[in-house]
Amino acid sequence: MKINPLKWRLHWQIIFSLTLSFISGVYLLPNLDATFVDTWIYLSSFVGELFMNALKMMIIPLIVTSMISGVMQLGSHSGIGSIGTKTLLYYTFSGLCAVLIGLILVNGLQPGQIEKETALAMLGEAAHTTSENQLFEKVDNRGTNDLLDIFKRMLPTNIFKAASDNGQLLGIIVFSIFYGFFAGRLPDTMKTFQLQFWETSQSIILNITEFIIRFAPIGVYGLVLPIVFNAPIGDLIQTLYWFFITVLLGLFIHMFIALSLCLKLFTKVNPITHYKTMFPVILTAFSTASSSATLPLTIDTVSLKANVSKKTCAFTLPLGATINMDGTALYECIVVLFIAQLYASIGGVDLTLGQQCLVVFLALTTSIGVAGIPAASLVAIAIILPAVGLPIEAIGVVWVTDRILDMCRTSVNVFSDTVAAIVIAHSEGEEPYAQVAQKD
Repeated sequence: MKINPLKWRLHWQIIFSLTLSFISGVYLLPNLDATFVDTWIYLSSFVGELFMNALKMMIIPLIVTSMISGVMQLGSHSGIGSIGTKTLLYYTFSGLCAVLIGLILVNGLQPGQIEKETALAMLGEAAHTTSENQLFEKVDNRGTNDLLDIFKRMLPTNIFKAASDNGQLLGIIVFSIFYGFFAGRLPDTMKTFQLQFWETSQSIILNITEFIIRFAPIGVYGLVLPIVFNAPIGDLIQTLYWFFITVLLGLFIHMFIALSLCLKLFTKVNPITHYKTMFPVILTAFSTASSSATLPLTIDTVSLKANVSKKTCAFTLPLGATINMDGTALYECIVVLFIAQLYASIGGVDLTLGQQCLVVFLALTTSIGVAGIPAASLVAIAIILPAVGLPIEAIGVVWVTDRILDMCRTSVNVFSDTVAAIVIAHSEGEEPYAQVAQKD
């Protein structure tokens, strides 16, 4: 019996690619000639970057065409206000739920309550890590003013410059909402022309996106292999085992229990059906570690395979990729309390209930406010730590795990966006999956 991976479904191809990258990075490459390994890693990284660049190339066109056509279809100002309010309420509720899960787990498992000598060694290594400038440059001079920058990013001075900067996606979204709203108020003839133009453009962009996604298995291999090969897995397991487990357990609970309950309570959709349908999206988010880069596939999958209207997808998903960061908020909460526990282990004072509530609030708000900044989670943590009396340099404790956990929390962020689209669609009278065959 011949096995042809090219005929497999996309999610099976991506799983095969991930498996192959792990086997290659952990077992094959370490035993091969160093010159060959360097060349192979370079070529893999090159292919991975090409795939990422292709996905990123589609982000701005997809956001603009989707949101303008979606807002125009929403029609009246009240229609935009209704779906906008529901979307923001969902994102606030799901983010708060994620942070509380992190808070409960980190207090229950106490991953930072370790021997004094071990804690001193870890905190000393953290200071050494930041002194080598790679980490500290990302968080230097960060403060609560970064929360206010979200409003500046909503109204960029140059929309074309904003389009070339992924940190300005929120500005693109706001501009598109304004454009779609006022285009919808044009006389019928002009409005019809505008709507046809933007819907046609959206269809073209989605077709290009589908073509790019065909190369996802190859791109995923190129993205994941260098990470697996270079990741200090042994050190990670030895020194940060319980921290790592706490974060993964929190992400698992939020993704597979909290969001499942959300689907069950607010829609008629079977959670298992939704997980199966969104599996390629989850795997791509894991591989790219970028909600924005995954956005083209997210919109394509939710619209075509989950039968959610274009207008709902156009509003909820681009906004979610920018401000809905459940996994990031959960991670920030656990990191800050984990570091506090390390300092308590060497004779420091435990955070009070009031300080922990402040961590919850800041984790929720900073996950939104700094989402567009490179190394967003590190920047957010750098804002929270001084607020509860902890040194910024302590971020170096978790530096070694950041990339791997970033891949995991991005998967949760993106999946939460898809749940939002389903919930909002149901609240607007749509029936997600109603016309989709329920089969494996």
